[in-house]
Amino acid sequence: MGMTFNRKLPIPKLIKELYPLSETVTNVKAERDEQIKAIFRGEDKRFLLIIGPCSADREDAVLDYTLRLAKVQEKVKDKVFIIPRIYTGKPRTTGEGYKGMLHQPDPSKSENMLDGIVAVRRLHTKAIEETGLVCADEMLYPENYRYLSDILSYNAVGARSVENQEHRLVASGMDIPVGMKNPTGGDYSVMLNSITAAQSPHMFIYRGWEVTTPGNPYAHAILRGYTNKHGNSIPNYHYEDLNLIYKMYQAKDLQYRSVIVDCNHANSGKQFEEQIRIAKEVLYSKRHSESLSGLIKGLMIESYIEDGNQKIGEGIYGKSITDPCLGWQKSERLIYDIAEAL
Repeated sequence: MGMTFNRKLPIPKLIKELYPLSETVTNVKAERDEQIKAIFRGEDKRFLLIIGPCSADREDAVLDYTLRLAKVQEKVKDKVFIIPRIYTGKPRTTGEGYKGMLHQPDPSKSENMLDGIVAVRRLHTKAIEETGLVCADEMLYPENYRYLSDILSYNAVGARSVENQEHRLVASGMDIPVGMKNPTGGDYSVMLNSITAAQSPHMFIYRGWEVTTPGNPYAHAILRGYTNKHGNSIPNYHYEDLNLIYKMYQAKDLQYRSVIVDCNHANSGKQFEEQIRIAKEVLYSKRHSESLSGLIKGLMIESYIEDGNQKIGEGIYGKSITDPCLGWQKSERLIYDIAEAL
């Protein structure tokens, strides 16, 4: 056989029983989940800001960063609703490199999926316990969602996964907002088809079970830019791009039509400081157009304690070991600027 089956991993139900949530965490999540959904329904006019490291690489620095966010959240809570990015699985274009905390709780050590599952659940739990903020992750592996299904408040389906049938169907069974990114080739219709699938009911096989789902009305679009046939980054956050997705959305029978703009990735060409300018341009478009004002629900920002990125082993606390991120001082200033501009 081409696969070596190393060991049977515990099912999600067992992991949840071994590492349960406190009543306080459960109540905080329920309250903030409803507020997030109200933003997507248009009943709550606050602006979503999904912000944090490209990948969560170490518990201490991620919690430190999230605590800093919590202090800023208190100051901008009337205008901005912050959802920390705690992305514990990292998609790799070639399959090489650090694949996230799920694979390697300690990036300097070898992969250990069981330790990773435990570390990921512990990190997400501590983030809520210590900050009162509920968090976002990326659905890299649909089968693993159940390990965190009781604790996540936002999930994203990446540009390389958005065409995958299982990602779409699992998203249809989530009771939290799920963002569908445009694919790396940039085709809006692929993203909108994914949203349609996620908002529809389905029956399928999941973790060895026959399951049915009701459809997720909170599935929505994330614009992250794309690459052309020459490998060049092409942005899709400009006013004309946003108007195009608005018109395409209107032609679809979808609920709570919403867009989140990812300010990094191909939109910035991974030039992390450009996120500041991009965020402000998107806010200008939102103010300029009544249609776009209702469509644009928030931004994604890749941010950490230190500017830029580093190689694994350099050991700089709070500096990304994957894509470069905006450092804390610039990020804090940007959050206040966003609140002021709304």
